[in-house]
Amino acid sequence: MEDLLILVDENDNETGYGEKMNTHITGSLHRAFSLFIFDKNSKTLLIHQRAMGKYHSGGMWTNSCCSHPRKGESLQDAVVRRAHEELGLELTRENGLVQGITEVGSFQYYADFGNISEHEIDHVFILETDSQVKLHPDSNEIMDFMWVKPLYLTEWMLREPEQFTAWFPTALSIVKKSNIGKMYFTDN
Repeated sequence: MEDLLILVDENDNETGYGEKMNTHITGSLHRAFSLFIFDKNSKTLLIHQRAMGKYHSGGMWTNSCCSHPRKGESLQDAVVRRAHEELGLELTRENGLVQGITEVGSFQYYADFGNISEHEIDHVFILETDSQVKLHPDSNEIMDFMWVKPLYLTEWMLREPEQFTAWFPTALSIVKKSNIGKMYFTDN
């Protein structure tokens, strides 16, 4: 299946579709998402290290799951698909909605990686679970993952910002400001 991404204008209105690699070569503005998975019991956040073979940012740490919706696919459907493809995670639906998932904001960014770039409107989602779910990550997507205490993550990012993807700090700041995120990013 051809991976046609959803091209958008500055207001996130669909303007057309573009093949995945060509969209990144031309720097066309497109729709994306970043998912943050929190374990309510341990108060930890799942982050992953991108596989070295990824088309950019290989070896860098980022949020639990991130990708793009395809032509004709809603953001929630894309989150469900990619959580399964990348992490081996099955998300539960009820009345068409994914249980426990909340969109907490979006932002636009541009990052140049040399021959390609990311120019995205990134929708930020939070998923809360009752435990550190069992994962079966795809080694073509993820080389490592960990559950981290949010305050430790904040300190790590200050010490070594080069270890993290271009979009991660902004997406994380949206999470921190959300009502859900505030429950995890406190001194308690």
